[in-house]
Amino acid sequence: MPIVVDIDVMLARRKMSVGELAERVGITPANLAVLKNGRAKAVRFTTLSALCEVLECQPGDLLRWEAEDLADEATPAGRRL
Repeated sequence: MPIVVDIDVMLARRKMSVGELAERVGITPANLAVLKNGRAKAVRFTTLSALCEVLECQPGDLLRWEAEDLADEATPAGRRL
């Protein structure tokens, strides 16, 4: 997926655990883990705002876009480029 979640980077910078962040943001540790590991399909702006407030950062510190490698995309015939 081209959107990369860097919550773990900010947690390390703030010396904070996933459990502490989840508690302070008001979400379950399981839901935070889904987001942190890049498995989430969406994130609410209220959750993103709370994460930024607790971690004292900007949304761009938590989320970034990376281009997908063209070699990883299959051609319509199922062959690699």
